[in-house]
Amino acid sequence: MRDVTNVVIIGGGPGGYEAALVAAHLGGNVTIVEEAGVGGSAVLTDVVPSKGLIAVADVMTRIRKATKLGLVPADASRTSLLDGVRVDAVAMNERLLKLAAQQSADIQARLNEEGIRTIRGKGRLDGTEHVIAITPDGVEERLSADITLVATGTRPRDLADARPDGERILNWKQMYNLAEMPRKLIVVGSGVTGAEFASAYHALRCEVVLVSSRRMVLPSQDSDAARVIQDVFEARGMEILSQARAIAARRTEDGVIVTLEDGREVEGSHVLMAVGSIPNTEDLGLEEAGIELTPSGHIQVDGVSRTSARGVYAAGDVTGVYPLASVAAMQGRNAMYHSLGDAVAPLNPRHISANVFTSPEIATVGVTQDQLDSDLVRGRAIMMQLHSNARAKMQDLNHGFVKVFCSPSGVIIGGVVVAPGASELIHSLALAVRRRLTVDHMAQAFTVYPSLSGTVAEAARRLHGHGGDEGISY
Repeated sequence: MRDVTNVVIIGGGPGGYEAALVAAHLGGNVTIVEEAGVGGSAVLTDVVPSKGLIAVADVMTRIRKATKLGLVPADASRTSLLDGVRVDAVAMNERLLKLAAQQSADIQARLNEEGIRTIRGKGRLDGTEHVIAITPDGVEERLSADITLVATGTRPRDLADARPDGERILNWKQMYNLAEMPRKLIVVGSGVTGAEFASAYHALRCEVVLVSSRRMVLPSQDSDAARVIQDVFEARGMEILSQARAIAARRTEDGVIVTLEDGREVEGSHVLMAVGSIPNTEDLGLEEAGIELTPSGHIQVDGVSRTSARGVYAAGDVTGVYPLASVAAMQGRNAMYHSLGDAVAPLNPRHISANVFTSPEIATVGVTQDQLDSDLVRGRAIMMQLHSNARAKMQDLNHGFVKVFCSPSGVIIGGVVVAPGASELIHSLALAVRRRLTVDHMAQAFTVYPSLSGTVAEAARRLHGHGGDEGISY
């Protein structure tokens, strides 16, 4: 009988706890060292509370549409159902933090059931075969590690002249401490985080100014999708300052002033700084262990999450591969499958599905429009507007589309969905990409009528039979 393998995981976020569960299942003796609480920032201060906030905003969006659907206030003195709704910021944020804490507790309970030890504290490598765990009261424990996984995540990036104070100048981890709804929220940064918070707070009837350094919001997304979101934001009354770069923020007596690079100043009650993130790779003993970092400070890993040091793996945002909880989880699982001798396939970026939780949402998988347009990938595409879908008409959905990409032979290689619930609709396309299904496979599968998923199948039907690279339709 072989000796039990000691697995030590630094960081208890999705990459860490999913890796721990796999390692325990495969017979490892597993210890997690986590400073804030299992679930990490994804559960405690990022994904769970932010998507909970967006769920509240979605309710407000539905209420806003109620009059068009024939729902009017019983009190004739009110012109809209929204007139009778007020956001209780304290109650809302307390609920969001409670949800996060409960999710963390549920994960901890599962880890306990599997016999996984959790140490509350910081961890650092001591060579490649030991990890030092340091508890909050300074007690150190040296752990033997046959396999080590580093999953320490990232933290919000700060500007030197816009340091968060947790009251008026905020990063995204601090948004759930607000005791009142902002009178006017300035959001600096129009990437995924900035766009999601801007969308949510604007739906919650907060005046929002979005400061975007680019010509269009969401510059990393499909350009057609980004254009829809920008058009929706502006149609709903959000102010977008395009090609504007914030360089400073300062408090006033009852608010903030954000200074732009061109000298303009923007006044508001609060400002959210969403200007990127920094990997948590300091003071971990990485360089001493021979672990290579990228120029951005992320840990360099291969397709199965190996670092340059024998026996040391890394997973999640700290690797800079994709800042997604689902990717972190997959990287963590792959690391344990590989290190403990189970079958594993390298992470394939084209199989990753991602979502932007604006209203409407943007979901993507596989190859991109840019890759097709630049001839990096040969294929065909079709884009179908959502407003022609019967279910969309019933729900008064006027913005969005389904875009499907296929190879010249008809194999589905990617897609984009812009719609409410796009995060659910993308799964069929993700499965098609993963299993190399053809447009005929997709077209011939039954869909419910009426349903938004019917547009996915209709797009596949439209792609049937088009030869070569023809058939691109917008």
